[in-house]
Amino acid sequence: MEQEKTKSGNIVDLQVLKRLIKFVEPYKGRFYLLIFLTISLGILAPVRPLIIQQTLDNEVAKGDYPGLVNMVMLLIGLLIIQAAVQYVHTYLSGWLGQYIIRDIRVQLFKHLVNLRLKFFDKTPIGRLVTRNISDVETLADVFSQGLAAMAGDLLQLIFILSIMIYTDWRLALISLSTLPLLLLSTYVFKEKIKVAFNDVRNAVSNLNTFVQEHITGMSIVQIFGSEKREYQKFREINREHRRANLKSVLYYSVYFPVAEIISAAGIGLLVWYGAKGVVHQEETGITLGILIAFIMYIQMFFRPIRLIADRFNTLQLGIVSSSRIMKLLDNDEHITDNGTFIPEAVKGNVEFKKVWFAYNEDEYVLKDISLNVKAGETVALVGATGAGKSSIINLLNRFYDINRGTITVDNNDIKDFDLTGLRSKIGVVLQDVFLFSNTIKENITLGNPAITEEEIMRAAKLVGAKKFIERLPGGLEYNVMERGSTLSVGQRQLISFVRAMVYDPKILVLDEATSSVDTETEEMIQKAIDKMMKGRTAIVIAHRLSTIQQADKIIVLDKGEIKETGTHEELLDHDGYYAQLHNMQYKEIV
Repeated sequence: MEQEKTKSGNIVDLQVLKRLIKFVEPYKGRFYLLIFLTISLGILAPVRPLIIQQTLDNEVAKGDYPGLVNMVMLLIGLLIIQAAVQYVHTYLSGWLGQYIIRDIRVQLFKHLVNLRLKFFDKTPIGRLVTRNISDVETLADVFSQGLAAMAGDLLQLIFILSIMIYTDWRLALISLSTLPLLLLSTYVFKEKIKVAFNDVRNAVSNLNTFVQEHITGMSIVQIFGSEKREYQKFREINREHRRANLKSVLYYSVYFPVAEIISAAGIGLLVWYGAKGVVHQEETGITLGILIAFIMYIQMFFRPIRLIADRFNTLQLGIVSSSRIMKLLDNDEHITDNGTFIPEAVKGNVEFKKVWFAYNEDEYVLKDISLNVKAGETVALVGATGAGKSSIINLLNRFYDINRGTITVDNNDIKDFDLTGLRSKIGVVLQDVFLFSNTIKENITLGNPAITEEEIMRAAKLVGAKKFIERLPGGLEYNVMERGSTLSVGQRQLISFVRAMVYDPKILVLDEATSSVDTETEEMIQKAIDKMMKGRTAIVIAHRLSTIQQADKIIVLDKGEIKETGTHEELLDHDGYYAQLHNMQYKEIV
């Protein structure tokens, strides 16, 4: 499994920040309110020590009891206002973060579902899950704990520093004498924790990828007795995850005690110098109120500096996650859907004209393919594994775009069709039936409200699935569980037939639809297929040649090229590639 490695983000990555700000635009009114509240908190915080200073130096020193009561009431009022502003600020920043990540996640998923299959062929699903969930969730912290909190902390520092210098510059210098040490330790911590957090993000992504792939492929793991080997691999990946997290825990456990000691040293120096000043108040002008206010100021000053490293790293993590998300959003591996042609009906004429196609550049899997399927015809594609049969089906549905040539439906280039309109005219039944963990109805309609239960049951009756659906508890509301695990292989295949037929397609594609079932089930499915193909253009891929002997035309493929074309009898008489395949299968049967 390829492990993901990314570099730490740059906090001043303006390009990423600009793109993030665009997601704020729908909520700019609330965003401006958040800025106002942030400034308000920065101003309100230093006012409290100022009031206490005035109270001690005036009302308490002079024994003015009524004045003291008034100042206490003023202080209580200030605390209530500050608490209310803090509540609205915290809620609003969280609200803004959640709505923004909702929009980002929706846009990201919308982008994902429109990417071509080639992208998913080479990208681990676990990594995409990390992008859509973990990385997007990190952005919520950027808006709720990063930008707004950092701005508030910086404003508070500026106001406190200004008041301290204005009140007594000597006490300010003594108080902040340990600040260089705190800034140095904060910088070292920030750099160390940045690397540690980046390692944690990579470890989480690799862990998600491994777990998702191995749970999905658990049957393969167990079939080949690889439980112990895969368990050891998981332990190693999990060990890396633990190491990355413990490294960050170590840095936190060292930094915060050091920061606390430095802060305490600053307060100690302040008390030592300030106490002498209070004793010689007439010479120094330092009062008890000023000293106590400075003790409060220095605590309020050092607190955001201790936290600012965390804020920076939250923002840097957000930049890393944002860069990953933006990189995914910038991925242009999507099918261009510029077509506007939406026919009310199609006849079903399909033609490939000199088509060349490669999944990877210059590694062509289809070479100069030309074939013509007339409306109502049944055409079978046969050939060895890797001959290019499934690629033809993928191209007809525009799951991939061709490199050269033209594909037409009713003489119209499929690129001129509206993509959804094109695919609604083509019913596809794949060999590997995928069912979602949901009801039979939802698996057939895929959430399309335009498809009624009557239409579902009509299609089910056509393909012979109605009886078994009605026997299930709840009928169409029966939950098939993940990947249809509560249904047999044949039942899952029949459900896929119904799913294809509810749209009443004029072109039907069957990709080895009976290759993985037993003979009895194959007979049942073959009857369903015969009913489905009546009056429709059918393109059938099959390994079992017995299932396509009645086809109007059989096209034999080998290494991406058409080798032979004809009916079953014509190809046997030709005694070529098809005859060899037929003889090999006949010998196997005998």
